[in-house]
Amino acid sequence: MGMFSRFTDIINANLNNMLDKAEDPEKMVKLIIQEMEETLVEVRSTAAKNIAEKKTMMRQIASLETSIKNWQAKATLAITKSRDDLAKSALSEKQKCVAQVSELQHELAQVEVFLSAVQEDSQRLQDKLQEAKRKQEAFTLRQQSAEVRLKVRERAIVYNIDDAISKFERYQQKIDRVEAEIESYDFTANKDLDSQFRDLEADETIEQELAELKKQVVNG
Repeated sequence: MGMFSRFTDIINANLNNMLDKAEDPEKMVKLIIQEMEETLVEVRSTAAKNIAEKKTMMRQIASLETSIKNWQAKATLAITKSRDDLAKSALSEKQKCVAQVSELQHELAQVEVFLSAVQEDSQRLQDKLQEAKRKQEAFTLRQQSAEVRLKVRERAIVYNIDDAISKFERYQQKIDRVEAEIESYDFTANKDLDSQFRDLEADETIEQELAELKKQVVNG
């Protein structure tokens, strides 16, 4: 079952209220558009049938009007030939045609009124359909805009993460350099200390050799 039970429901529908109350406005507007388009097809089909009927009536009226003229001419001819009986028959047939034309003209007038109403209603329906399509486009634009904003934010977050990592790496490099300098000082300091011990050991050797030399000289 559609959301609209009859044509007037669509025309009188407040799309804003319907969409505001809908749990899924985008889905709702699609359904509304679908039902409006189906209704518009039905309206056009009905109009086409009545237009065809109107043309048929107009052809029948034209044919009957031709018959009326023919029967009138025959009645006149019969009178000129003193054939009143034939003239009366011709006039009788003429009256039948006149009655049929009158009836068809009455029906034709009703069809034209109906077609005029259909044309007006069809335009109102198309206006309503365009309103619904504009709302659908607005939903699409809002969705696209939201997606763009989301991508921008995601990129911003990635950029911030990359920036934070880059900063951390720079800080780490600074720490590595400081630690390297400290290690270089320690390394240099250790080498100096070793040198001092080697100097002490060398001095001790010299002192020992000097003491031995003195002993040799004294005892010599």
